[in-house]
Amino acid sequence: MLFATAFLQVLFVACSTVFIANRQPIGVLISGFAVSFVWTLNVKRVVVGSWADRLIYASGAAVGSLCGMYVAGYFLRD
Repeated sequence: MLFATAFLQVLFVACSTVFIANRQPIGVLISGFAVSFVWTLNVKRVVVGSWADRLIYASGAAVGSLCGMYVAGYFLRD
């Protein structure tokens, strides 16, 4: 679960970055909201988590970032 929520959070961060760079206000609003919402689910788990939890979280974030770039790019295709 921790991997999945980290993945989602950073997926939305990556999407937000692509949407901002391409001046897509609807995408920015949706992804910005999603980043903050998922963050509220993650913060307590990571703060009180073990080193293993932190590594799992960081791994989910790394994969989510990569996927977010592709997801946002998909929506920006002509």
